Amino acid sequence: MSLHPLDIAIILIYLGGMAAMGVYFSRKNTDTEEYFVGGRSFSGWIIGLSMVGTSISSVTFIAYPADAFKTAWLRFLPNLMLPVVIIIAAYLFLPFFRRGKITSAYEYLEGRFGPSIRVYGCVTYIIGQLVRVSMILFLVSQVMKEVTGLTDTQCILVGGVFVAMYTIVGGIYAVIWTDVIQTLVLVLGGIFCLMVIIHKLPGGLGQIFSVALEHGKFSFSEWNNGQLNPVPWGFSLNSKTGTMMLIIGLTIWLNEYSCNQFVIQRYCASRSMHEARKAMCVNVCSSLPIWAFFMFLGTSMYVFFQVFPNVNTTAMLTGEKTAEQILPFFMVNYLPPGVSGLVIAAALAAAMSSLDSSINAVSTCGIVDIYRRHLVKGREDRHYLKAAWCLATAAAVFMIGGALILANTKTKTLQDTATILASLVGGGLAGMYMLGFFTKRGDARAVWLGIICTFLFTTWTILPKVEVLLNREFLPDQLRVPFDLYYTGIMGNLIMFIVGFLAGTLFPSKKRDMKNLTVWTQDKIPLD
Repeated sequence: MSLHPLDIAIILIYLGGMAAMGVYFSRKNTDTEEYFVGGRSFSGWIIGLSMVGTSISSVTFIAYPADAFKTAWLRFLPNLMLPVVIIIAAYLFLPFFRRGKITSAYEYLEGRFGPSIRVYGCVTYIIGQLVRVSMILFLVSQVMKEVTGLTDTQCILVGGVFVAMYTIVGGIYAVIWTDVIQTLVLVLGGIFCLMVIIHKLPGGLGQIFSVALEHGKFSFSEWNNGQLNPVPWGFSLNSKTGTMMLIIGLTIWLNEYSCNQFVIQRYCASRSMHEARKAMCVNVCSSLPIWAFFMFLGTSMYVFFQVFPNVNTTAMLTGEKTAEQILPFFMVNYLPPGVSGLVIAAALAAAMSSLDSSINAVSTCGIVDIYRRHLVKGREDRHYLKAAWCLATAAAVFMIGGALILANTKTKTLQDTATILASLVGGGLAGMYMLGFFTKRGDARAVWLGIICTFLFTTWTILPKVEVLLNREFLPDQLRVPFDLYYTGIMGNLIMFIVGFLAGTLFPSKKRDMKNLTVWTQDKIPLD
């Protein structure tokens, strides 16, 4: 595709604006307290909108419309558990991270279980995030390639370098403020796409609802054997059900709001407990409508291409092409000049809002939890600030390099390997925090036993993928996983919690002060 000059101008203005914000906010970063948590001075509105930008990412912009286009709204179902988790997090989790001057999510783990568990949590988080940012940058480069005609390498370098530039020099100030702008750009891009669809459809908005209802596109259904089948409700480990999807959502969001560094960092960057809770409210009240909107956008594109059929979109519905191509295809072929540029900028915003947060979070916990805590102690703050810049740069280089490797891999083998690695290192972390928050049992020995058991369980569940990668079989049929792999995360966290609790009961730790480390031993904390 050859971009219109107006589209190019809009994209350049957007990228230039993001870079300029990084340079502007670099003047505020005089010490690590400013660089990591912005002097703990942000209002709830700003933090809340930045959390929206971080959580919606490119999944919202690309995958949600794709799912609703090809299937229905089943993917939206886990999100309905977010309000439940926000209430839990605001009143049970938040106080643990607002006491003192905590900067990292893993400082809590040292107080509760010991320094080795803190290092484990930090290292696994860093590994998972480095894999994640490489995958996100690679995926968004495919969108950029589709709509601009640039090569994989050019798309990765453009996106990666600009994200790295404003994140490294601007610190948390640039991350939070650019995330706010990126959230607005993302939503505006989606609105323009929907407006074009409504304008071109003979029956407008009403036609979208009537056709979608007739075809069951608003249902919680799964695509099987070429048709939509509503999922049943109830408990089952062998198939997807509505109830199990809600439990999956509960697990995902508990993990996000109890131990994800870039979420905890925003708790700490808020000026008070009250503002942090306001941020969580803004986040949930904004995220759910935005997610629903992008699902509706996918439904609208389904109706649009029922009215104006196209051989490419038909191939996406039948599975001959991936459904994730639908929004880029619509952008390329149906948006007018100017609007295309804005939507491409929105696609960039979707990725950048996740990438910048992850880079900054990796830098923060790497310095706070490992470098300053264990490797280089007692240096002046300026030294640690420079080290944070270096670590953020290293994370950005890894992100760009990882995305380039993925782009130049002819098969999915490396992508599958990256997914397996992320699964192995990330299992059971939420269960570990739940053990710490809600019980007085367990120490480092109990948690390490839980880590080992969770690792073995996760390894067992991903062996089928390893067999595909190596083109050989390891397990007989009777030893294969007897449940849907959708539930691996739920079961991994349960194993961590149960093993840690039982080990803590059988091998009790020495009595020690647990003040403010569990819900049973914490003091009341003012809203400050």
